Amino acid sequence: MNVNTAKKTDYVFKAPRGTEDVLPERWALWRKLEEAGRQEFELCGYYEIRTPIFEDTRLFVRSIGEATDIVEKEMYTFADSEDSSITLRPESTAPVMRAYLEYELHKTKKFQKFYYIGPQFRKERPQAGRLRQFHQMGLEAVGASDPLLDVETISVATRIFDRIDLKGYQVKINSIGCEKCRPVFRNILKEKLCEHEKALCELCQSRLNRNVFRILDCKNEKCKTISHHMPSINDYLCGECQTHAKTVREALLEIGIPYIVDAHLVRGLDYYTKTVYEITHSSLGARDAICAGGRYDNLISDIGGPSIGSVGFAIGMEATILALENVTAKKNKLINQEICGHSPTVYIVSIGEETRKQCFSLLNLLRRSNISADFDYEGRSPKAQMRTANKLGVKYVIVLGPDEMARGDIKIKIMETSEEISLKQSEAITWFLNKETPLKK
Repeated sequence: MNVNTAKKTDYVFKAPRGTEDVLPERWALWRKLEEAGRQEFELCGYYEIRTPIFEDTRLFVRSIGEATDIVEKEMYTFADSEDSSITLRPESTAPVMRAYLEYELHKTKKFQKFYYIGPQFRKERPQAGRLRQFHQMGLEAVGASDPLLDVETISVATRIFDRIDLKGYQVKINSIGCEKCRPVFRNILKEKLCEHEKALCELCQSRLNRNVFRILDCKNEKCKTISHHMPSINDYLCGECQTHAKTVREALLEIGIPYIVDAHLVRGLDYYTKTVYEITHSSLGARDAICAGGRYDNLISDIGGPSIGSVGFAIGMEATILALENVTAKKNKLINQEICGHSPTVYIVSIGEETRKQCFSLLNLLRRSNISADFDYEGRSPKAQMRTANKLGVKYVIVLGPDEMARGDIKIKIMETSEEISLKQSEAITWFLNKETPLKK
């Protein structure tokens, strides 16, 4: 490997293209979204699963589809040995299904619910909210074909967005049929699109013989115009798919989730059957999806398992956070102290060098009692320490100077009221425990 070893002063290291650092001041929104997701997932009976960041390349080729953009152009694939390769996961559905099969979970309990949160990797053109290392939270309901389960997954996603107070999202749904009715429509669609082949973009011309459905989802304006005049798959669904789609739509209305039927909504992965859906946000422009999912009744059998119905979704975390920032108009800023939740309850101000050890001991006593606390490690003046306490927004300040130390006392300032009280150091922990609910262990 040839690596440019320029002098250290000649180069400033930056995050690789298509990645970003999440600095502490932006972590508030990430934490808010993750907590909302975990609360909703667990409320609905989903259990967390963690799969490896890389998998056997063949898993994605077989599950996602060899003729998809992801497999052909976007995967990060590396040689693992002379006759095998591994791929950084571009999505998490296939790894979850692989784990379901590998550990024979279907033999102990066929129907199971999983959720995941973690990074994915695709070699795409980076843009706002769309990165090469990106993060998703999602769920997989494995082992049932009930259309009401499709509705449950959509409702879970919408409630996550409601929990973070994201306004303005829209639910789009469609049915793409099954192995019985989809081939008929595929042939009709291909025949119609071939009449406009020369007007299609170069990528869609190649899709005619590889993955014709993806043309319906092309963002090129000419392709969009052509697709608009194509027949709808909803006119070619078999009886089973029609019934499934009708049940999904009626149930969504029944539980108060508005939606629009988008006849051109497909999905970029080959494993989808029947229900597909996206949740979009208009503030993101052309690539407006913040959540995408659907049913994949053949996926487990495609990777070597039994025929088991499954449905799930993935929420794009970067895209969701960008939409939330757009809505709140407070991009790259702390939204508020409540969301951040990182400020300590207590800040200890030491006066004089001789008090620092005592302050440090008190600090650790508070933390052992699960009271969040901090103090100054920079040896600054009491005024500077108080400024930090104010900036942090703490509820209490403990002041310990030589006089207080000699008496075995501490001074507590209640920041909201500016009230000051004196206590014996031995009484401090009890006082705070009576005032505050300790952090959960």
